[in-house]
Amino acid sequence: MKEPILLYHLFGLHIPHHLFFTWLLMLCFLVLGVAIQPRLNMIPGKFQVLLEAAVGGIYDFFHDVLGEETRRFYPLIATLFIYILISNIMSLVPLFDSPTNMLNTTLSMAILVFLYYNYVGIQKHGPSYIKHFLGPIPWLAPLFLVVELISHFSRMLSLSFRLFGNIRGKDILLGVLFFLVVLSKGILFLVPLPIFVLGLFVSLIQALIFALLTSMYLAGAVAEEH
Repeated sequence: MKEPILLYHLFGLHIPHHLFFTWLLMLCFLVLGVAIQPRLNMIPGKFQVLLEAAVGGIYDFFHDVLGEETRRFYPLIATLFIYILISNIMSLVPLFDSPTNMLNTTLSMAILVFLYYNYVGIQKHGPSYIKHFLGPIPWLAPLFLVVELISHFSRMLSLSFRLFGNIRGKDILLGVLFFLVVLSKGILFLVPLPIFVLGLFVSLIQALIFALLTSMYLAGAVAEEH
């Protein structure tokens, strides 16, 4: 893959653009959290009501998948969803770029999900967690083991490449359309608008898919083997 463009230099270090915008997004989350915390009260205002409705809506959505385990895994899933959604949308803002249009970013999140759901599976089931990989027929266990291992490792590729491919494609298409607007001296300024709206929709769907698949993998890891 082509090396990312190096936009910034700090203390002699080259900072790739996707890493810079990741740090920028993390800083924004931190500042926003510090700013919001004092405004949270037992008697909610309008802003807190909207915030609680959003948090509760996301929680209820994933509760259908995780059931009683939702409270345990909700912080991870909600963080992934919000981070990916905002990252996907960032490229729609002039001079900004989406961290998720780089495979480094999406693959790192996919590896985190892979390691974590296997960790919680081992934590709950202990050595018997291996039964999840052996299938229901004892004499076919070696074959099931190979197939399941391939299936589980491919989840990292599926999570990372799906998100990366869709966001990279969106950004390339928007870049081309805005370039055409510049060449037309503004005559075609309405042409990118439908793609802009579609970009918002794609950004939401891809964030939701990543978070939903993560919740399904976690639910499968802690489920009792039949």
